[in-house]
Amino acid sequence: MKLIRSLGRMSAYDNVRAGKLVLKGEKPKKAKKHKRDKEQKAKENTKKRKTEIDEDALRHGGWWLTKNTPEITGTVAIEFGDRTYLKALDNGLFTLGTPHSEGEGPDPEEIFTAFPINDAKISIKSGYGKYLKIEKDGLVTGRSEAVGSMEQWEPMFQDDKMALLSETGFFMSIDPEDDACVALRKKVTDHEICSIRCNAQRDAVEDDEPKEEKGDLSQVEKNYVKKFQKFQDKRLRINQNDVKELEMAKEHGTLHEALLDRRSKMKADRYCK
Repeated sequence: MKLIRSLGRMSAYDNVRAGKLVLKGEKPKKAKKHKRDKEQKAKENTKKRKTEIDEDALRHGGWWLTKNTPEITGTVAIEFGDRTYLKALDNGLFTLGTPHSEGEGPDPEEIFTAFPINDAKISIKSGYGKYLKIEKDGLVTGRSEAVGSMEQWEPMFQDDKMALLSETGFFMSIDPEDDACVALRKKVTDHEICSIRCNAQRDAVEDDEPKEEKGDLSQVEKNYVKKFQKFQDKRLRINQNDVKELEMAKEHGTLHEALLDRRSKMKADRYCK
């Protein structure tokens, strides 16, 4: 019975959390789909890319660590300490959630949505559909319907650490006495150090290595002969000399020159005189 109530609460929370950035005094506009955007996205999906295993993200249930402000967008979690996240309460306040086990992600109440304001600032919406705001007494609340200056936060990065700066010049932290989320200090201490994690798909690193240079050096030489050979019979003329000279050339950064020289000796390159 307890599990059913929990699932019901999570479902209601998720329904409220959905939404877009609403600025104060601004009427919502319907989004328009552009054909150009679709075409651009299709081109990006067709590029060959490399992916790397992020061990840190695996330890956090797939939530990866953001390292600059442009990365902070979409679904996020604010981490204080190790696998303990800022948690939204239904009364508009925030506290620190219970620690999670390795490989476990944040709970629904610990999931927020970040919206870019500009290159330096963001706004953060809780799962209850309200924006995080710094109050005059330093308390951080989540009761704003739209974004004004007090609902804007500036992630400050230094030495692989981050802190969230409020509009009033105070940094977000967790009060050690009652675990409430506040912003009371203008200097960063251990209490202000936090991380923002995201589970959105990251832009993969493009594979810039030419297709001709994939494989061992013997295969690489074969690939370049195929690319530049001038014979009409299409029969490959591969230099039979030891590939060790190619290994040495690669170490010295002269691989392409060595490949060209070996092809020229076989008279198998359209660019060789």
